[in-house]
Amino acid sequence: MPNSSSVGEFLLLAFAETRELQLLHFALFLGIYLAALLGNGLILSAVACDHHLHTPMYFFLLNLALLDLGCISTTLPKAMANALWDTRAISYQGCAAQVFFFFFLVGAEYSLLTIMSYDRYVAICKPLHYGSLLDSRACAQMAAAAWGTGFLTAVLHTANTFSLPLCHGNAVDQFFCEIPHILKLSCSDAYLREVRALVFSISLAFGCFVFIVVSYVQVFRAVLRMPSEQGRHKAFSTCLPHLTVVSLFVSTGVFAYLKPPSSSSPSLDLVVAALYSLLPPAVNPLIYSMRNQQLKHAVRKIFYTSFFSINNPP
Repeated sequence: MPNSSSVGEFLLLAFAETRELQLLHFALFLGIYLAALLGNGLILSAVACDHHLHTPMYFFLLNLALLDLGCISTTLPKAMANALWDTRAISYQGCAAQVFFFFFLVGAEYSLLTIMSYDRYVAICKPLHYGSLLDSRACAQMAAAAWGTGFLTAVLHTANTFSLPLCHGNAVDQFFCEIPHILKLSCSDAYLREVRALVFSISLAFGCFVFIVVSYVQVFRAVLRMPSEQGRHKAFSTCLPHLTVVSLFVSTGVFAYLKPPSSSSPSLDLVVAALYSLLPPAVNPLIYSMRNQQLKHAVRKIFYTSFFSINNPP
């Protein structure tokens, strides 16, 4: 029975058997990747270049765009390369790196979304204390805590997973290295340690979810007490994008990891993994910019400045 030390590479799940479908998948994923790069890149540029957006909410949004770029770049380029070159192989070290960075970035993103709910709570429920509770130092510390939480979670799961002996080959039934599918390759009496780590992470994620729910209960109570309809509309406009992103992130993740084993199949697992790993990074920029006039104005200014500089070179 081979163990982890004798496995030099893993075999990922192929998207299709025919060459035409492989190239179609490559083109589809390339479009999703370019859309994610463009959308998140515009948010990064807009927040960095427009001093009107140098506020806590947009600082956290900048961090979210960075995490989304990293998350989709961890899984999709390798999947595109495999589809383009008609291969399934990923090295043992490459698989470990995928697991580490994916858990790091997803864990940090969920922590950041929790912090962003606190930002909306303070902005709406304690507006007079917003500047003192969320000054630049506090924002930097909270962002560092989110990134640090993701890092520690990734170290825990990567170390646990890749210290397990592998008794069932090296074929991973997913288009990237995902822990549940790697655990299927381990010996039945050895994977319980990683299961305990997953239970710990799920408990932590549930605690964050409760914090988000409680924060928004307080927010909606405060918004409904506002006498001005315009004020209520403005408050809802700043909350709805974050709520939408949280709902998308949580629903796809819960469906991926907590669905009944009886409903599991390779094709369904593939679709679900694509939804929770690719959809949020590509869609989040659209969600945040759809109802945000300040962000739209900053993005338009970037396009105008770029167009003007191209047509009027120095």
